[in-house]
Amino acid sequence: MKSTRRGFLTGLLAAGAVPSATWADAGNPTWLSAARNTDGNYVLAGLASDGSQRFSIALPGRGHAATAHPTRPEAIAFARRPGTFALVIDCVVGREIAGLEAPDGRHFYGHGVFSKDGNLLFTPENDYDNGVGIIGVWDRAAHWVRVGEFSSGGTGPHEMIRLPGQDILVVANGGIETHPDTGRAKLNIPDMRPNLSYLSTTGQILDQVEPAEAEYMNSVRHLAVRADGLVACALQWQGERFAAPPSLALHRQGEALSFMQATEALHQQMHGYGGSVSFSGDGSQVAVTSPRGGVLQVFDVDGAFYHQHHLPDVCGVAPDGQAGFLVTAGTGDIARVQGADLQIVSRHGVQWDNHLVPV
Repeated sequence: MKSTRRGFLTGLLAAGAVPSATWADAGNPTWLSAARNTDGNYVLAGLASDGSQRFSIALPGRGHAATAHPTRPEAIAFARRPGTFALVIDCVVGREIAGLEAPDGRHFYGHGVFSKDGNLLFTPENDYDNGVGIIGVWDRAAHWVRVGEFSSGGTGPHEMIRLPGQDILVVANGGIETHPDTGRAKLNIPDMRPNLSYLSTTGQILDQVEPAEAEYMNSVRHLAVRADGLVACALQWQGERFAAPPSLALHRQGEALSFMQATEALHQQMHGYGGSVSFSGDGSQVAVTSPRGGVLQVFDVDGAFYHQHHLPDVCGVAPDGQAGFLVTAGTGDIARVQGADLQIVSRHGVQWDNHLVPV
């Protein structure tokens, strides 16, 4: 039998001959993305900087996003809302090493984040019988035992990130109440109240901000954060489409939300739907995608609109180099965006799901 680097490493790890594995042992992926193969099966893929796949690991159902451990080659793959599974994956050996199940009466929202030291995992959840958001707390060292929970500070917590270098959690409480009995139906649109909440890892609300009263239907959904703590929010409008307000906002703790929008004609092409958001590597630009419109819009962080790019079913976006972005689409395309140029760098026989997560 022909030996492989992965098989050799697997043997060493099993024998305890090496102290610990690193992301280099998993092929040095730059990003993670969930996908659907042409055979209808779902996977979590590790992608290199050129768009090639470093690994592809089977999932039991449709994934939404993932989170990477800060130092170890482990990823948590989350089910798409209202899914109840989250898989802990050893990306070196390519297998599930633990499974997290949402407690009775809860479901995951497709996202999660590690504490600064990587010992705790935090998961946004829906307490659907009570219509409130919960943050679950899981202990990695205790073999992924659930050790606590606290309020998300609102309803419908979707994505959650951590401020760089700090154990401060930033939660996008979308404001939308759902229940598994009605699938993905939105049950409280007339009364929804989204917010962006900053929480300690024990659940204390450190700051909270929400859209203006007239824009309470602008659901705060997806997040990105710059090295200095500036947060970008992708928004999804739940009202009449012709009146859609901005799909992108920036926020710094202690300040008000700052909204960004292209010219009206271009803004309408977003269809009121911010799918994913990212800062550039140098933090000078921010990009927001709309799979419904098949567009990517790039702004200066001071609010100036730069460029709009067209790519069918584009959604995932992540920093690429200092001033560029990498984007993924449901068509299987992966493209690099630099200034006014968008170049397809690879095509895969998969449907990339919503998010492209940096490792």
